[in-house]
Amino acid sequence: MPVRIGVAGLSGRMGRLLAEEIAAAGCPLSGGIGRGETLDALAAASDVVIDFTRASTVQGHAEALAAAGVAWVLGTSGLSAGDESAVAAAAAHIPVVYAANFSPGVTLVLALAEQMAASLPPDRYDAEILEMHHRQKVDAPSGTAVALGRAVAAGRGVDLADVMQSGRDGHTGPRAPGAIGFAALRGGQVVGEHSLLFAGSDEQIVLTHRAFDRRTFASGAVRAALWAAGRSPGLYGMRDVLGLAS
Repeated sequence: MPVRIGVAGLSGRMGRLLAEEIAAAGCPLSGGIGRGETLDALAAASDVVIDFTRASTVQGHAEALAAAGVAWVLGTSGLSAGDESAVAAAAAHIPVVYAANFSPGVTLVLALAEQMAASLPPDRYDAEILEMHHRQKVDAPSGTAVALGRAVAAGRGVDLADVMQSGRDGHTGPRAPGAIGFAALRGGQVVGEHSLLFAGSDEQIVLTHRAFDRRTFASGAVRAALWAAGRSPGLYGMRDVLGLAS
């Protein structure tokens, strides 16, 4: 039986691409909601809901989908600690695939970032993350940039919150040992560019991903929705969807 997929944020740019990718996958689009609409009716008609809305909706969506027992594919960025706690609470009742970026390429970059960080000592290699997005993006650093930072921190065995440096300005003093630096650029209609730099005294290694079309995120999210349908409750990521999780 085809998986019924609903879209929160159907009227937006990503929503339209998601509708096309759902059709291409041979699945019925069970419906969608726009800004300010409640999720209850959509949840009742769906097996999975894909959600690319705003951080302000996350806690309400978490409660509604957990109550309905409907799988959730969440790609909203800029979540607070409270939002992430609500996502984790929902995952105790339903399968949740939560990712900063649903591109298969970015998923592989994140895996490589963690491996590289584990192999390149922080006292010899400074880690810096540079990202650029379109002028309409409302959060910075981007969710993908933060995910890169978390991957580096995991490889180094530290908590990102303890070593993150973002928005340097003025007389900052020397770079803190072991810091993970972030820089965010905004302009034009750049879909998404992310670079992770490991800068040593005698070499520099750069890992870069550029997205040229948002469709890569939409097709990845639909792939995640098909994977999540019927799955046991839990908090998953794209590494699980691609079979990369250890």
